[in-house]
Amino acid sequence: MNSINYDDLPHNNILCVDMKSFFASVEAVAREMDPLKVFLAVVGDKNRESSVVLAASPLLKEKYNIKTGNRFYEIPEYSEIKIVNARMGLYLETSLQITRLFNNFVPLDALHVYSIDESWLKLDGTERLLGDKYQVAKKIRNELLKKFGLHCSMGLGPNMFLAKVAMDIEGKKKGFAEWTYDDVPHKLWPLALDECWGIGSRLKKRFNRLGIKTVGELAQLSLTYLEKRFGIMGSQLYYHARGIDLSKVEGHYREQPKNLGRGITLLHDYKNEEEIRTVIFDLSEEVAKRSREKGLVGKTISLGIGYSREELNGGFYVQRSLKQYTNLTHDVYGTCLDLFSENYRGEVVRKINVALGNFSSHTAGQLNLFINKTKENKICKTKDEIEDKFGYRALFYGRSLKKGSVRKKIKTTTGGHKTF
Repeated sequence: MNSINYDDLPHNNILCVDMKSFFASVEAVAREMDPLKVFLAVVGDKNRESSVVLAASPLLKEKYNIKTGNRFYEIPEYSEIKIVNARMGLYLETSLQITRLFNNFVPLDALHVYSIDESWLKLDGTERLLGDKYQVAKKIRNELLKKFGLHCSMGLGPNMFLAKVAMDIEGKKKGFAEWTYDDVPHKLWPLALDECWGIGSRLKKRFNRLGIKTVGELAQLSLTYLEKRFGIMGSQLYYHARGIDLSKVEGHYREQPKNLGRGITLLHDYKNEEEIRTVIFDLSEEVAKRSREKGLVGKTISLGIGYSREELNGGFYVQRSLKQYTNLTHDVYGTCLDLFSENYRGEVVRKINVALGNFSSHTAGQLNLFINKTKENKICKTKDEIEDKFGYRALFYGRSLKKGSVRKKIKTTTGGHKTF
């Protein structure tokens, strides 16, 4: 089944760290509780019974089987269970502090932040100052507990894939697990497809229809077959099924974003076209402001409209590139309005997304912006400064006073949930 010579492959020391029940644990610590001894659920909005559970403490999962994705109304009404609203700003700030802690152990170019609660660290080269890979992992665990009161799961492997799977399969149960290439036949291959990172439910069903149910059975398929059937993903599946991953742990903090966007799922269906335009304006202002804060100007503006379930069509996603770079609110909004008018036919709307991309931070692009629209640039700059100093209520466009505005929700939530 396996003709790979593993001796020729990289044998790095990659550590995958996942913060245990991150949102719920942060909330427990903030309330001076032990994350491992409290029954706590984090929900999007306690005022809505249908609100989604965003995180559950380990005990709540174990005793009541309440997990991420459950609904608020499914949580038993017992006094020992504490239910709190999500505070995304708190979680983001804690995540940033954790990343800074990781940076004390490895340089930024040896650190990859995968998500708000999960990272990879390349430990090669830390031996002289910090000890071997096991000692470093232990020190990191102890520092996380000491400074933040947070527990974590760890996986160690010769590459990012094996470190991640080791953490998912064994590390979450034991706290720490190490997988090597020698473990591939008896640890990786017996896994059901959906137990393996990178294979979702849809992909699993496609393989199941072919009679493929385990990673080992997947590893029997040829590279030619998988690439022909699944394209570039087929190549990744072929190598991952053999425990191979040539991806490099590289810091990505200095990379310029491809685009900046903001979307919202509305609390109710929007049928009034003027109210929909108001939401588009609020999102356009937020995207433009974020671009100005980062010193970026873009040429490509995108608009996504998602319809209500009662509509037969799902919606549309369109974009347009301008002749000149911009980060001005009315440029973004005006282009979005054009796209909206060209594609909207009176359907009921539930989701809206606006994005600015194709960025440049070059002086030439900025000069065109400043020369041609000096007055509007000054207005935006002044407004941004006042808002940053005195808060989002201090100064804003009159459009955001109109019915349907979501400005308050945008300014007070992250990812659709309360910031603090």
